[in-house]
Amino acid sequence: MNKAIRFIPLVLVIILGVVLYRGLSLNPRDMPSALVGKPMPDFKLTTLLDENKTVTKADLKGNIVLLNVWATWCPTCRYEHPYLLDIAKNRGITLYGINYKDDKTMAKQWLAKLGNPYKMTLFDNEGKLGLDLGVYGAPETFVIDHQGIIRKRFAGAINTAVWKNEFMPLIATIMTEQQQGK
Repeated sequence: MNKAIRFIPLVLVIILGVVLYRGLSLNPRDMPSALVGKPMPDFKLTTLLDENKTVTKADLKGNIVLLNVWATWCPTCRYEHPYLLDIAKNRGITLYGINYKDDKTMAKQWLAKLGNPYKMTLFDNEGKLGLDLGVYGAPETFVIDHQGIIRKRFAGAINTAVWKNEFMPLIATIMTEQQQGK
């Protein structure tokens, strides 16, 4: 009995090592989402630049939509912003923003100063839509197909390499499906 107790710390260290090794092998950008493959959740929000304009999920149907969650308090969002300005020039893709748990005045100043890549920016002051989407923080970007189905969730900043490797193949697939009437 006494000899068996001596091996308990060794067994615990081995188990802890296996768990840590498994955790280190995971890609932190691969954030599973229960919503991938499902319709965009229902919402009704005003836009950042026009408090009288209301947007719902029906407004996002028909085109391929990139829904980018951003905030002025997010330094990574500032890094990502020039890439979003370039992406907004692509035809066939509509870029919407969700200003997430932010100060409205600061967000308006941000877009005026850095440029506005978004067709519209939804103002999610309370974070309700972000919560419904399972947002952990900013930036996060969702790809929504022409039928309103969430096809991808990406956590982190978009740059040229990420755009080319993570987004372009999926967008090409969705465009093909759209042309085939699927």
